[in-house]
Amino acid sequence: MTSATQPVLAIEDLTTSFRTSEGWRAVIRDINLQVGAGETVAIVGESGSGKSVTALSTMRLLPSDRARSEGRILLSGKDLLKVSEAEMRSVRGGSIGMIFQEPMTSLNPVFTIGNQIAEALVLHQSLSWHAAEAEAVRLMERVRIPAAKTRLNEYPHKFSGGMRQRVMIAMALACRPKLLIADEPTTALDVTIQAEILHLIRELQREENMAVLFITHDMGVVAEIADRTVVMFRGEMIETGPTREIFAAPKAVYTKSLLASIPRLGTMGNAVAPKRFPEVDQASGEAIDGREMRGVSEAVAPILKVDDLSVRFDLPNGRIHAVERVSFDLRPGETLSLVGESGCGKSTTGRAIIRLINPTAGSVMIDGRDVTEANTRELRAMRRTSQMIFQDPFASLNPRITIGSAIAEPMLAHGVIGRREAKGRVSELLEQVGLSAKMADRHPHEFSGGQRQRISIARALALDPKFIIADEAVSALDVSVKAQVSNLLLELQEERQLAYLFISHDMAVVERVSHRVAVMFLGEIVEIGPRAAIFDNPQHPYTRRLISAVPIPDPSRRGQLVPQPSDEIKSAVRPLDYEPPKRTYREVSPGHFVQEA
Repeated sequence: MTSATQPVLAIEDLTTSFRTSEGWRAVIRDINLQVGAGETVAIVGESGSGKSVTALSTMRLLPSDRARSEGRILLSGKDLLKVSEAEMRSVRGGSIGMIFQEPMTSLNPVFTIGNQIAEALVLHQSLSWHAAEAEAVRLMERVRIPAAKTRLNEYPHKFSGGMRQRVMIAMALACRPKLLIADEPTTALDVTIQAEILHLIRELQREENMAVLFITHDMGVVAEIADRTVVMFRGEMIETGPTREIFAAPKAVYTKSLLASIPRLGTMGNAVAPKRFPEVDQASGEAIDGREMRGVSEAVAPILKVDDLSVRFDLPNGRIHAVERVSFDLRPGETLSLVGESGCGKSTTGRAIIRLINPTAGSVMIDGRDVTEANTRELRAMRRTSQMIFQDPFASLNPRITIGSAIAEPMLAHGVIGRREAKGRVSELLEQVGLSAKMADRHPHEFSGGQRQRISIARALALDPKFIIADEAVSALDVSVKAQVSNLLLELQEERQLAYLFISHDMAVVERVSHRVAVMFLGEIVEIGPRAAIFDNPQHPYTRRLISAVPIPDPSRRGQLVPQPSDEIKSAVRPLDYEPPKRTYREVSPGHFVQEA
């Protein structure tokens, strides 16, 4: 191979093993792939298949005392497995940029956002601190962070999950690397911002002739951006080739199953209630469409009633109107999906409902009791029936205790089960969410991001709640497990008449699992109604923009996903004396309301 055709990255016979109590165990085996300048190669596969381990091996970020890599990892011909740690530090963030899967655990909580972006520019670009901060503001604006200049000196915990992901993208792109490794870079982003970020990566790729190794479980994104695709399963490459060929004529049974499991927008037909995700015939790879689930009786009293809920956070020179006069109700057996871009107030609404943060105004009635007025004892009783699946599974699990103990903890704390019975119940819950009962003795760091999300779902189900707030509950899952877990949630809903407030940015999943949909923008609900009304007859411009930005899992239609960034990045930060206007809503059809301008 001549230097003219030399790939930016060449991985040859890579095997990475982890030290266990029984000796070294290979977790990825004989990986071979190349990424050329200006090329995008996607690695796909279910959580735990070895996608992220491949990326971390390339960056030499695995602990040297517990992991070892064999083979060759060539960056422009230089074997990264043979260079010194000092040389690798100059490579990381300089020649190779990486967007990590879990932004909260990748950002340093004791440094400001501006400090963390500027640091890479000072180290690798030799800019002055003042120049680096100015460039940090430009990068934050480029990844569509509103009020970037005022938010430069804020800390990571003040940003939503999607906003933190945008910060990670800005950091990775700061030094214009030769190779960008993107590990689930758009998982936490809504579809409109995702379209803009994918467009940004493509732009930089063209400008810098950058190579991109893109790790994802979103097959719509793969179809849109990848030149070639590598399919991994249980630590091995089972299929690789041009993306168009992989989608048109998959050869491996697992690849067929993966493609058949993709949730596709517009597949609900005239269904009123949610539908199970397609079930896959493992022999043929053909998808068998799932049955329609039960509808909701209007005669049943709501289990949740939210009226004029507002949440505001004071800043030194202003106030964030995170949630503003939000109202809705939710009945047993019903799923109301809350959708909107990152930072719009979805997660804040969920946290305020179960008093993990205190509302500024409004009322929240759960099972007839006002949560906003509840004392500590009453809140404890309420949380027995109301649970939350959090957006960041790693941050919500205690790293010091086993996942078996984490799942058993709420049952023991509420006295619903004895220690002797808890072990059996934990095994049952783990198997319900597609994990092995043998995993109960492991700690959170021993699981992939998708597996940790399944553990969080098992813990939420432990107390047999009546009402669950699912905050991006399936966003970290690959398509096959996403279908499995979504079907599990639907089955549990039908069996137990569970009510779900389903917070998500995945519009194809929302269409499949929802009875009703509420669209949020800048802390306000701008449109709410039955699922079919929202998807078939969207009225608000923002709703239409959300639906049109969903990537289509078909490489032959590539290029149709055109981002429509607004000229001005809107912000929920207002002056201290700002009084929000009283909104009015127009009823388009029964139960379908849209905010009037």
